[in-house]
Amino acid sequence: MGEKFLGHHCEWNLGSPGGWDYQRMAQELGRLSWDKIKRLSGIDIELDFGHSLLNPVPTFARLLLRAHKQRFGRQEAFIVLVAEEETLEKVGENIHFVNFLNRLPGVAAALASPRSLEAKGDAITLEGRRITVIFLDFNNNVVVKLRKKYNLNPLINAIRQGIVINPRGIEPIGAKGIFEVVTGEYKSLMSRTTVSRTPWTRQFYPRSTTGPSGEKIPDLVEWVRDHWERIILKPVHGYSGKGIIIGYQHENPDKSLQYALNSGGYIVQLLTPLNLWAEEFPWIDRKEGRVFVKRWQTDFRCFITDTGLIGFVARFGGVPTNVGSGGGAKGVAVLRSQIGVREAIDRINQAIVDLGYRTVAEIQEEIDKKAVEMGFVYLLGPIMTTLRPRIITPKHLSQLQYYSKNLWKDAVKLNGLWQAGKLTNFVDISEEEEEIARLAPWDGGPALICTDGLYSFGGHLSLNNAFI
Repeated sequence: MGEKFLGHHCEWNLGSPGGWDYQRMAQELGRLSWDKIKRLSGIDIELDFGHSLLNPVPTFARLLLRAHKQRFGRQEAFIVLVAEEETLEKVGENIHFVNFLNRLPGVAAALASPRSLEAKGDAITLEGRRITVIFLDFNNNVVVKLRKKYNLNPLINAIRQGIVINPRGIEPIGAKGIFEVVTGEYKSLMSRTTVSRTPWTRQFYPRSTTGPSGEKIPDLVEWVRDHWERIILKPVHGYSGKGIIIGYQHENPDKSLQYALNSGGYIVQLLTPLNLWAEEFPWIDRKEGRVFVKRWQTDFRCFITDTGLIGFVARFGGVPTNVGSGGGAKGVAVLRSQIGVREAIDRINQAIVDLGYRTVAEIQEEIDKKAVEMGFVYLLGPIMTTLRPRIITPKHLSQLQYYSKNLWKDAVKLNGLWQAGKLTNFVDISEEEEEIARLAPWDGGPALICTDGLYSFGGHLSLNNAFI
């Protein structure tokens, strides 16, 4: 057990995937915590926090520089991270990344709002300087919204010229309804790993369709009601976990079903068994002054580019785990000792609990203080973290690299299908969003995409009830 990772990706983010710098900070905090725990407990397990895949920031920067070089050759790079104006001073990730880029030789970078851009002839500029690469920290629907308030012609021209990474043309195939064609109509065109990692998904409205095992479903609404404990409903345009309806959490299926139908734009998926992506971590109860082992749900974001897998974000929390919904982020470590993941987790958890409340509380306070100093905060405030990292093995890394390589190829295929007009019924976007996407057709060139996975690397919980 644990040699092959289990589970599904729950969604793709092809518009403006983030978290790269949060994972860098989580790695630093995780290493600091582990060094103290190992020294104080004497535990003889070897964990590697320094693997290149555990810090996506340098490879993300190389992606942007590769895109710059394709268009501007040896000219000095001026990379601008464009974010919504109200977030410029609040999202530490963007600020830290711009600072990182500015420390690279021959590179200049800036953080700016979309209406700060200007056009001078064919050049898109910021404060008089020609921009060579833009990374947008928001999706096409935000571009549409902002165009109603401001003159965004310079940004639109940048999209048209292809200096925006990710290209806006890639975003439609990240629509949640795309999973229906991956598990249905175009299943035969996809890689085996992509299909096996995609949960059964259907657009939710009164219709007939096929079920998870290929069975006929005469009435999808009735089928969902009959399988209420096993399903999850998601808004197609949802984010940060907002609007998600998890069947077993709602005792009145009819009310929830009617809400989704009235709202429109929902998909239904099979719920990945919660025990499969749950792990136990040592936790502090400050009121009672004790250390105990607490169950958390976990997810695992994979960052993928044209060169393959470049890194991860490991999150934890409730259902959903999104940081925007109060979840946290934690370090990831590669297990170097010749023991199983489950054994490593159990031994580390016990070692931390055995240190006692006072010692563990002191470690946690130091980690929390360091986190605030680093800017490990989101819009809601400080981000939770754990004293124990998420543990994976070298074999898991190899499997994730293979999966990611296949998923990139399948994204290119799906994009070709969308451009050919074959996915219109599965991409629920406005005419304005489609217009923006059509400005920048994507053919597989440099870009950043990500998948959010509900995975087990051998540390999941065994429960009698497979779904809750």
